Amino acid sequence: MTPTTDTRPTAGSLRDVHRARGLAVVGAVSASLAVWAVGDPLLGCDLVVRQKGQTRDLGAAAMGIFALVPALLGWALLAGLERMTALAGRIWTAAAVVLLAVSLVPVFAVEAGVGTKTVLALAHVAVGAVLIPVFRKTAGTRLRLLGGER
Repeated sequence: MTPTTDTRPTAGSLRDVHRARGLAVVGAVSASLAVWAVGDPLLGCDLVVRQKGQTRDLGAAAMGIFALVPALLGWALLAGLERMTALAGRIWTAAAVVLLAVSLVPVFAVEAGVGTKTVLALAHVAVGAVLIPVFRKTAGTRLRLLGGER
């Protein structure tokens, strides 16, 4: 008689994936706010950008939102890919790296000081540095836990 292994997901295992991704989102927002806190209040970089005749002062709320929304969209994209393919991790990681690179283009296209552009670029990189490894590590876990490879 051969012992069988139950491959059904446990509530804890899926919860661990969700917890890790949720903490990554919180970490990404925190990283962005940390870059802002060092750049704006501590070093005195006035985070003001001018684009198409509009002037925007980027405060902590803007930095937090600009980190939170892409983080949640990245999670949603990964979750969707995991439902469709076993290559979700690879596809998501490639897309994330490309989107991170593309997200830097507007940083250098706006009218702003060197310090402001540096802080904004570092915030983008900080968000990616938190999200990409964690989401990559947890990618495909959901599919494996649900007992299937597509």
